[in-house]
Amino acid sequence: MIINVGQRTDIPAFYSDWFYRRIKEGFVQVRNPFYPKLVTEYRLDPEVVDILSFCTKNPAPMLSRLDELKQFRQWWYVSITPYGKDLEAGVPDKRQVIESFKKLSDKIGSDHIGWRYDPILIHGKYTVSYHIRAFEKMCSLLEGYTHLCVFSFLDLYPKTKKNMPGARKVTREEQEEIAKAFFAISSQHNIVLNGCHEDRFLENYGIQMGGCLTKEIFEKQLHVRLETPKGYVPPREGCACLLSNDIGAYQSCLHRCLYCYATYDHDKAISNYRLHDPYSPMLIGHLEEGDLLRKASQESYFASQLSLF
Repeated sequence: MIINVGQRTDIPAFYSDWFYRRIKEGFVQVRNPFYPKLVTEYRLDPEVVDILSFCTKNPAPMLSRLDELKQFRQWWYVSITPYGKDLEAGVPDKRQVIESFKKLSDKIGSDHIGWRYDPILIHGKYTVSYHIRAFEKMCSLLEGYTHLCVFSFLDLYPKTKKNMPGARKVTREEQEEIAKAFFAISSQHNIVLNGCHEDRFLENYGIQMGGCLTKEIFEKQLHVRLETPKGYVPPREGCACLLSNDIGAYQSCLHRCLYCYATYDHDKAISNYRLHDPYSPMLIGHLEEGDLLRKASQESYFASQLSLF
């Protein structure tokens, strides 16, 4: 099993103490976002957790305690985009994030960390040429610290349209210009470029379009072999990712990114953050009367044996 730490909210940036306590205590409880009375308990044990997969815009709060995770295989994505406080009000200065990226890479190895440059949006000063210049600068700073960059273009979810009036879809012509330039730049810096859930025509420019958290990426980057469980259903149509076991909670991230699909109401995020108890098995709140608690059946992707607890 792969445990996802950061898709619904940025756990490394805002809830690192809680996460390390969960690792120490060996289990975590997760409220189902679609059926709130259903709570799943996962065992956090390397016997059944093959990979801890992190996604964050700020890994710094995690860095001093990484030894506490040494028994687990780790994969990290760190998102570094060229946007300012107008779009990402709570994200630290990008120079700080890049330095944290380098420190993390030095600690866990460059094969265990990828860079996300997404979403790409065209809005105001953030033009095609702006992205190309920013991407080239970032590639030069991250060369040798990672071998993989994943990008995607902005998806216009209804919540995104609400928070970003005037946001628009990146045109095919703009996508082609960016893809062609990005591939040439990343190749010069020994970084493989992957598209995430994008149109296949981008393969014409040499870009791999497999996705971001696929079986192939985990196997290549972590030098392992995985057996996909029978009957596994990807998180969404057209997605080949191996993740469906996220331990976070929507509406609890404080980065205030206007384009975000997971946190689209900042006031709600603040109120949820105030409900966070670093000693609770659950990220937000506690187990409540009437909740249905079930313990997950956890299967190692490295073996066919099923572990029940």
